Amino acid sequence: MSVTPSLSETPEQERNRAIDMARGMAVMGILLMNIVAFSMPEIAYINPDAWAANGSAPGWVDHLVWLLSFVLVDGKIRGLFALLFGASMLLLMDRTEMAGGDGRQRHVIRCFWLALIGLAHYLLLWWGDILMLYALVGLVALFFTGRQPLQLVKLAFLAFALQGLLLIAAMLNIYHIAGAADAPGASAEAVARAGQLLDQLGRPGSAGVAADVSLHRGDWNGIAAAKAREAFDWALMGLHYMGLEVLGFLLLGMAMLKGGFLSGSWPRDQYVATARHCFLIGLPPMVALGLWAWASGFAPVTTFGVVFCWSLLFRIPLTVGVAALIFAFLSGRMASAFLARVEAVGRMALSNYLGTSLVMTALFYGWGLGLFGILARWQAYLLVPFVWAIMLLWSKPWLARFRYGPVEWLWRSLTLFSLQPMKR
Repeated sequence: MSVTPSLSETPEQERNRAIDMARGMAVMGILLMNIVAFSMPEIAYINPDAWAANGSAPGWVDHLVWLLSFVLVDGKIRGLFALLFGASMLLLMDRTEMAGGDGRQRHVIRCFWLALIGLAHYLLLWWGDILMLYALVGLVALFFTGRQPLQLVKLAFLAFALQGLLLIAAMLNIYHIAGAADAPGASAEAVARAGQLLDQLGRPGSAGVAADVSLHRGDWNGIAAAKAREAFDWALMGLHYMGLEVLGFLLLGMAMLKGGFLSGSWPRDQYVATARHCFLIGLPPMVALGLWAWASGFAPVTTFGVVFCWSLLFRIPLTVGVAALIFAFLSGRMASAFLARVEAVGRMALSNYLGTSLVMTALFYGWGLGLFGILARWQAYLLVPFVWAIMLLWSKPWLARFRYGPVEWLWRSLTLFSLQPMKR
C-alpha cells in the first residue's frame, strides 16, 4: 500500500484536545480499576474475600474500598475508553480521507497491529489486556460508521441488550449448578461440581486461588507459559462476555462524537445536567447491588452475579455520567497547566497503559519484587498516586522532544508501512 506524506502524522492543531484530555484521565483512572488485578489473584478483583493478604481476613476498610471501586470505577473506565476509541476511530478515518487516503483501510490495518500489540501485552506482561478485544470489536464497528447518531444509539443499546442476555444465561447456569448440590438426594457428582464452581468463583481457601498466588510469585517463564496455554480460551471468553458491551460503547462513542458530546462543544450546563441524570439512574441500584453482596458475606455466587451480570444495565448510564463529568470539568479550563500534562498522558495513552503494566508486574510478580498477594486491598491503592505522578511527569517532556509516544510511534509506523519521523 502506498501512503502519501500527508497521512504520516496528525498536525497538533487538528487534534481534539478535549478527547486527548479525557483519554489521559481514562488511562490514569484505569489503574484504579486494575490495581487489584495486578497485585492479587484474578478472582479477588470480583470478590474481596477471595484472598486474605498475609493470612488476615479482609476487614471493613477492604470491603469499603471494594464497594467504592465497584460503584464508581469497575467497568466505567473500560466503557469510557471504548467511548473514546469509537470517537477516535471516526476522527482518524475522517482525517485520512480528507488527506486523500482510504480511512476504512487504515482503520483495518491499525486494528490488526493493535490486536498483535494486545496479544504481546497479554503473553509477555499481564493477563488483563483489553487492547486485543478493542481491536477485534473495532473491526465490527467499522460496518456502522456511516449511521446517523440516533441509529447508532439504537444499535448500541441492542448490543447491550444482547450482552445482557448472554450474561443472564451464564448466571442461570451458575445458579443451576450451585443449587443442584443443595437439592434433596443430590449426587456426589453434583456436590463436587458445585464445590468446584464455588472455588472458581472465589471461595476463600480454594486450591485455585492458592495456585494463582504460587504462579505469580514464580518466574517469568512459568507465568508466560501458563498464559500461552490459556490464550485461545482467554480471547474467546473476552469476546463472549465483554465483546457486545464493548461494541455498544464504541457505537455510543461514535454517536456522541457526531452529536457534539465528545467534541467538547456542548455547554457546560448541558454536561452537568447529563451527568446528574445519569448518576440518578445508575448510582442507587449500583449501591444497592454492592450492599447486597456485602450483606451476603460476599458469598461467591451472589458476589459474582452482582459484578459479572446484574450491574451491566447500570454501568451504561454511569459510564456516560463519568464522561459528562469529565467534559464538564474540561469546559473553560483548557489552558490549565495541569490539564496540559493530562493531555500529554492522553496523547501517549497506549505507551502509558503498557508502561503501567510493566511497572506493576515488575513490582508484584515473582520475576520482579515479588509482592503479589502481600498487600491488603486498601494498601495496594496507595500505590496509584505514585504511578499517576510518573505518567504526568514523563509524558509532557517526552512530547516536547518527540512527536509521539514510543508505542504510538511503533503503531503508526507499522500501520503506514514506513518508519515515521520521531524527533521534533
